[in-house]
Amino acid sequence: MTDQIGSPLSGQISNFSRVVLSWRRWWRQDVIGTVDQAEVIANRREDCKLSERYLFMTAMSGGIAILGLLLSSPAVVIGAMLLSPLMGPIMGLGFALAIGDYRWLRESARSLAWGSALAVLLCALIVFFSPIQTVTSEIAARTRPNLFDLLVALFSALAGAYAMIRGREGTIVGVAIATALMPPLAVVGFGLATLNWTVFGGAMMLFVTNLLTIALTAWAMARLYGFRSSLTERQSQFQNLMVIVVFVALAVPLFFSLRQIGWEYNAERIIRSEIMENFQDRSRLSEVSTDYAANPVVVSATVLTPVLQPQAEARTERALVDRLGREVEFTLTQYQVGTSASAAEQAQLAAARAREEAAAAQRAQELARRLALVAGVSNDLVLVDRQKRMALVRAEALAGATLATHKALEMRVAATEPDWKVQVIPPLGRLPRIDFAGAEPNDSGLRSLELVAWASKRLDLPVELVGNAAEAQRAAEILAERGVEATVIAQGGPVQARWGTIGR
Repeated sequence: MTDQIGSPLSGQISNFSRVVLSWRRWWRQDVIGTVDQAEVIANRREDCKLSERYLFMTAMSGGIAILGLLLSSPAVVIGAMLLSPLMGPIMGLGFALAIGDYRWLRESARSLAWGSALAVLLCALIVFFSPIQTVTSEIAARTRPNLFDLLVALFSALAGAYAMIRGREGTIVGVAIATALMPPLAVVGFGLATLNWTVFGGAMMLFVTNLLTIALTAWAMARLYGFRSSLTERQSQFQNLMVIVVFVALAVPLFFSLRQIGWEYNAERIIRSEIMENFQDRSRLSEVSTDYAANPVVVSATVLTPVLQPQAEARTERALVDRLGREVEFTLTQYQVGTSASAAEQAQLAAARAREEAAAAQRAQELARRLALVAGVSNDLVLVDRQKRMALVRAEALAGATLATHKALEMRVAATEPDWKVQVIPPLGRLPRIDFAGAEPNDSGLRSLELVAWASKRLDLPVELVGNAAEAQRAAEILAERGVEATVIAQGGPVQARWGTIGR
């Protein structure tokens, strides 16, 4: 009985074993056997070298990435991804680990470290000197990594490693865009420059996630395609275990991050639904603002409605606490409008104008504060005309501050508000000498003439040019082109600008 029952089962096991052996034989001969491992390793080693080209391309990629992020330009960010050479040393880490070449591993790690540090520092410098330091949508998108980001890196790395092993490296262009190694590094630089550690930490987590996932996936693909090391069986098992541990260590926090993002999306739907439960069908939800990081959660909303509902705020807050399972601080603003669509639209436009007006007033106050700071005066001494978008302040005499200092301060503040006309009136100071090279002012002389023109306009004072007649006349012509009339006094010697006498 046992033999009769066991015989078919033994036959099935035998057939399965033959299929497995046949598949293994096909994989070793027709797949692994067609891979030129020496050529693949040589190409990967070349990509990992710390060269001038590698550092230059990494720096340029970082510069383009941070500018694209500040401008919220996806096209520019994609261009930075294509230029970035960081994929080379990261893939090198995986291949070096697969064959147990720890010298190559150190070389790849060194190239990656230097390239990453250079990119972060360059991006931080660009942001530090940039008038735009706000967290744009492109920057915010790279501060909350989740499990989906790990899966994107995993699938992209599988495609990239396959392309490198099989000699189809044209695919790397798509892999570079998918994994997006440089934009997270650029955001790390942004966080460093602005001292925004939430942005810094989130972007660093995304970069580390992409880095480790790509490197470990490259290791797995290399091992699958027969790249072997001189490690013992026990050492290989330990290596496999460590790779699994790293993936799990990455996946767990990213899973919780993904769950939090999913909860917030669902909470947003619940919030909108509970608010409108208190109003008629003709009411309209104008806007909702939610701060999930606050404790309790802060929610504010604006509703346009034909009939005001005095108890709507309290009822909505209780409902949100019950449904979200968290404490909620809810603020509701109601605007009573007519029943027609046009009335609702007009009310919505009025609310939008009120918000814009409040934002404009806040920006004007901030501009006045900055001008008062650079001028060394109190805020109430800054004249601000919001209608004409003009701001003016008369600066106090500061120790060591020259006319050039006050002009530089004016330019720095003006760069933060390009739509405003910003003027800093300096205290009366000594005008510079105008240096010439032949018949024309040299670079230093041109800068001096720019400063003279600026100071004359700000102080509304006449200018005299004393010195060589021909040179002084040429300097006067240049000042005239800049809207400043100057009196020439021929005395010989270098041209010196000085303040004239009013009425002369």
